[in-house]
Amino acid sequence: MKIIELNASVTASNDRDAAALRARLRESGTLLVNVMSSAGSGKTTLLSRLIQDLPDLSIGVMEADIESDVDAKTIESLGAAAIQVHTGGMCHMDAGMTTAAFDEMEGTHDLVFLENVGNLICPAEYDTGACCNLMILSVPEGDDKPLKYPLMFRESDALVITKTDALGYFGFDLPLCRARVQELNPQIAVFPVSAKTGEGMEPLEAWLRRRLDDWRRKD
Repeated sequence: MKIIELNASVTASNDRDAAALRARLRESGTLLVNVMSSAGSGKTTLLSRLIQDLPDLSIGVMEADIESDVDAKTIESLGAAAIQVHTGGMCHMDAGMTTAAFDEMEGTHDLVFLENVGNLICPAEYDTGACCNLMILSVPEGDDKPLKYPLMFRESDALVITKTDALGYFGFDLPLCRARVQELNPQIAVFPVSAKTGEGMEPLEAWLRRRLDDWRRKD
């Protein structure tokens, strides 16, 4: 497993870097999904479930953390390609940093997930060069997060509400949360799931397959 240190943006023009990376992804037929959430929402658990449920797809994961390689080791143990990115205290990935990490990945992949640094603020402010943005909100975090962090929900193509197996233990109002999110972003796809039990995973996986097919078909 490779570990790379990216303590600052590699280049200055983020929009240019993002466009260049997407052009490379288009040429290779790779769908890069930027996964954003707060710390502890279940990003790695969800990705682990997707890797196991989609064995016909070649999947790679870029794990962005301030320190440690715990999550990358978990991904590698499932047979997927993983690279650990240390941001050195930076709270987000941008296009230059994502490109540098993508350059270090070995092999070609159908799906690459960028597990962004865990917080609900600055990751949404930077174009990583990904083909789409997927946000995770866990049931224990509460259904009021769209009111507190609206940019994250506006910038996401899909929202995955995780840990639905714990709905009975928390006062999380699923219909209210969905309404709040869709008021901010009418086009967003919402997937309530439990990566632990597998409930709700099939619609999410079908959505990812459609995004991959659409990405490869577009001129």
